[in-house]
Amino acid sequence: MKTYSVIIIGAIFMAFSHFAGSNQADNTTITIIGQTAGATPFISKLTLVVSDTSVLKSIEFTITPKPGSVTRPLSATYSNNYLVSRGFEHPPAGAGEVVLPVYGLYDGYTNTVRLTYRFMDGSSKQDSTLITTTAFTDPCGYKNPKVLQARTRSTELSYDYIMVKGSCSDFSPAIIDTDGALRWVGTTGFSSAITTFFDNAVYLAHGPQLYRNELDGSFTLIGDYSSIGVTDFHHNNDHGKAGLLLEADTATAIESLIIEVDASGNVLKQWNMVDIITAAMVAGGDDPTQFVHPLAPFPGDWFHNNAATYNRADDSLIISSRENFLICLDYETSAIKWILGDPTKQWYQFPSLRRFALTLAPGSLPPIGQHAVSITYDQNILVHDNGLQSLGHTPAGANRTYASPRKYKLDLNAKIATEVWNFEMGQTINSPVCSSVYEDAPLNYLIDYASVGGLGIPNGSAQLLGLDAAGETIFYYEYPSDPCIVAYNSSALHLENTKFPRVGPQPRNLSARGFVSGGDNVLIGGFIISGTEPKTIVLRALGPSLSAFGVPDVLGDPVLSVYDSSHTLVATNDDWQTDIGAAFIVANALAPGNPSESATLLQNLVPGAYTVVVTGKGSTPGIGLVELYDLWPISNSAIENLSSRAPVGTGDNVLIKGFIVGDVESATVVVRALGPSLAPFGVSDPLSDPTLTIYDAKGAAIASNDNWQTDPNNIVLQRLGLTPPNASESALVLHLPAGAYTAIVRGANDSTGTALAEVYPLH
Repeated sequence: MKTYSVIIIGAIFMAFSHFAGSNQADNTTITIIGQTAGATPFISKLTLVVSDTSVLKSIEFTITPKPGSVTRPLSATYSNNYLVSRGFEHPPAGAGEVVLPVYGLYDGYTNTVRLTYRFMDGSSKQDSTLITTTAFTDPCGYKNPKVLQARTRSTELSYDYIMVKGSCSDFSPAIIDTDGALRWVGTTGFSSAITTFFDNAVYLAHGPQLYRNELDGSFTLIGDYSSIGVTDFHHNNDHGKAGLLLEADTATAIESLIIEVDASGNVLKQWNMVDIITAAMVAGGDDPTQFVHPLAPFPGDWFHNNAATYNRADDSLIISSRENFLICLDYETSAIKWILGDPTKQWYQFPSLRRFALTLAPGSLPPIGQHAVSITYDQNILVHDNGLQSLGHTPAGANRTYASPRKYKLDLNAKIATEVWNFEMGQTINSPVCSSVYEDAPLNYLIDYASVGGLGIPNGSAQLLGLDAAGETIFYYEYPSDPCIVAYNSSALHLENTKFPRVGPQPRNLSARGFVSGGDNVLIGGFIISGTEPKTIVLRALGPSLSAFGVPDVLGDPVLSVYDSSHTLVATNDDWQTDIGAAFIVANALAPGNPSESATLLQNLVPGAYTVVVTGKGSTPGIGLVELYDLWPISNSAIENLSSRAPVGTGDNVLIKGFIVGDVESATVVVRALGPSLAPFGVSDPLSDPTLTIYDAKGAAIASNDNWQTDPNNIVLQRLGLTPPNASESALVLHLPAGAYTAIVRGANDSTGTALAEVYPLH
């Protein structure tokens, strides 16, 4: 298999280096004058004196891993504006002190910390310091796991850090790395497993209250929900449509209310499952009092909500009822869309609920006592099936003596659920409650067996296990634990490149590679700037420098032109060194590798639709590459609807489109490949039957489609109004983690013609 992504996806973030002549890095003096221990040994604060803070753009710290470590270094970048907003730097501009929080240190160790200072003109310089920390007294045993399998250098895994949620101490939660080292603990002083990582901070629920715990150790109360009847929060703290999904108890309902709050703690929406299920049963002619018992405590509670997730593809909320099923609601109306569960349980006896049930495909097991529902990259449903039957309903349904993560593909047109993956470990692990499984990058999993040994069994344990994309066990750690106490609902974290403020999840960066000749056979890229603020971008058109990556027949002298929505020429460039922004392009390490290649700096590009056209000077043919770099991704504007059009031939002459999902969160996208429907727009010789394949950054194919109607998610395309106009065209709905991706458009049976590739982010 060819690996295309290496040569067609450019980095979206700037790489900085010294360049010729005087610059701000050389002219600015930064001195480390002290360090102060933080709230725990894992945190320290460096004090810097900066001769001119007005030219400082950002400061990055990187902690050097211990010898023998396999994990990527923990690193974070603070923008200068963020430091000012948090009170770590004091204006007015000029000489002053900056307090730099450093978190994720090893305790009881002399840490080497590298600092990178970046400046407004694109220059940078580095420094380093040593931070010696005291030992942390760990009451939970995170520092000393039983190593069932150590992570070794021969393994690959998409994540390196794990947030372990537990109520074993007042230092909740904990963050470990995949070497098994403890790297951070909570500082609120509360014992709580109801936590998640959101907006670059830990959000922790305690009683009816919600706290935000910064990685630098500070924390704030952001919400007290007793005024809306909440007496306690329980189980999970999950990501929702615009904020966090919290499971709540009230005086009138036990474990059956979900509320969504934003990052500031404001209530956005509520779903009362007592009311929703009651209404559905009444509408279906059943007596809800035979099933709904709002005040019954566990183990007799009727619903036992333990997790929820938002599916952006169809604007739905999927809720895990441990006692009964997975149930999917329309996010806006709360109407029930489908139910997936064990048909031998009580719920299935009621026609009003049974009418929503998905049929299990032959060979598929239903989820029982499931936890941690989530959406995988390919829009499948992932749960940890704990195997424990209902404790509050009769009949109680099937019972299994082992736990297993399971993934289901749903065909909502046929109302069929097919189990497409499980991990049963030889059906030997009994973990009946609290366990979880989450996917990070495609097919990379973190599995948490939170109650190994069962309920009420002495000398139990919790186990954390990592799987890579090849299905290999990468690490396997065990901790002494009563059920659900030490490791509950653990989740993968990406702390190797955290940015403050947070860069939100959105597909960014346009890149496309195709064959360029004459007439309609040129390379065309389209993008839309949405929002209210102008964008600063760099566009490049490459040809000769592609030869170094093994690309044959490259475009010898590419010419770049940019047009707005009224077809007015905004900018053009032949040789990049002639562009007015050439110095800026050099300073930001974006200079093309050949002087005959093109690049242009577009500052303050207002929101709107734009088209980029790459031609060959003198109509000379060859393979070319066009790239867009969003230099200021932190703003109230975004790059949307990335499209690329080019001729599709055979061999290397295919249409290759690159896009980046950034920065550390997932995004749901629709990717389309069009051909026949281009004909009405005057495109001659359109590709009659385009096929679409998506590759990750390592060149592995993760999804493909020929005809869009064959994909089970086509119902989502219909809802969104994004169905391709022609049945032979292709489309995929994907829930992708942060990273670089490549879409390759070919012609079925080596057919040729002009095609269009598009990426739509879903908001």
